[in-house]
Amino acid sequence: MNYKGKALTIAGSDSSGGAGIQADLKTFQAFDVYGMSVITSITAQNTQCVKAIYGLPEEFVTLQIDAIFEDIAVDAVKIGMLFNEGIINVVAERMHLYEIEKLVVDPVMIAKSGARLLQESAIERFIKLIVPLSFVLTPNIPEAEVISGEKIEDIDDVKKAAEKIYRMGTKNVLIKGGHLEEEKSKDILFDGENFYSFEDERILTQNTHGTGCTLSSAIAACLARGIDVYNATGIAKRYVTSAIKEAPNNIGKGFGPLYHNIPLGDIMTGRWDEDTHHK
Repeated sequence: MNYKGKALTIAGSDSSGGAGIQADLKTFQAFDVYGMSVITSITAQNTQCVKAIYGLPEEFVTLQIDAIFEDIAVDAVKIGMLFNEGIINVVAERMHLYEIEKLVVDPVMIAKSGARLLQESAIERFIKLIVPLSFVLTPNIPEAEVISGEKIEDIDDVKKAAEKIYRMGTKNVLIKGGHLEEEKSKDILFDGENFYSFEDERILTQNTHGTGCTLSSAIAACLARGIDVYNATGIAKRYVTSAIKEAPNNIGKGFGPLYHNIPLGDIMTGRWDEDTHHK
C-alpha cells in the first residue's frame, strides 16, 4: 500500500508535542501523506511557556535537507520556525537549489505563550528570502502586520495587507483571521486576482496550541496529494476546526493541543462552493 503523497516539514521541535514538527507529522499522517522532517531548532516548552530555544547549526540543517532530497521525491514542503538569519539563509538556498514549487510557509514569529520564535534581527531577512519562495504564505494577523507594515483591525485591512504581501513575491497569501473580533473565524486567501473568504464557527477554548502549524501542514499535505490551493485551504480549514472541537482537555495546564486523528471522510468530500465560501 502506498501513501497518497510525501511531504517535508522544516521547522522547530516542540518538546510538549503540540506544535512544530510534532504537529506537522501528526497532520501528515492524518492525511495519509508520508511525513519527513528537518529540525531547525529545539525548544524546551510546554502548554504554558517556552523555557529555552536552541537553533541547530546551519551546517546540520543543510545536511538534513540534502539527505532527504538525495533519496526521496518530495511532493510538498512546509516551512515553520526558522529562528535566526543563518538558518533562513541555508533553507532559502536549498529551496532554490531543489526548485521547490509547492512550498507552504507559516511565518512563525511568536508563540501562544508570547515567546519570540523568530529573532527580531532575522525578520527582514525572512521577508526578503523566504516570502518570495512561498507558494502559500499563512500569517496570522500579528504576523501579517509585521510583514506588511499595515495595522489590521478589520477585513478591509486584511485585504489591503494581503495585496501588499502578495507583491513581495508569494503566489498565494492566506491571512488567518482568528485574532479579529468577528462572530465567525474568517480566513482570507488572495491569489493575486481574487479574494476568497473561508468562514467557520469560532470555538471558545484554550486548546489551540499548534493551530497555525496544523493548518499550514494540512495545506501542504493536500498539495502533496495533488489538490489545488483553493480546495486545499478549505479542507485544511475544516480539518483544523474539527481538530479544535475534538481537542482533549487533559493535556497540560495552559494552551492545550489539538486532536489530530480526525476521520477525513466528510472533510475531504465536502468541497467548498458558493454556498459556504464567499468571494
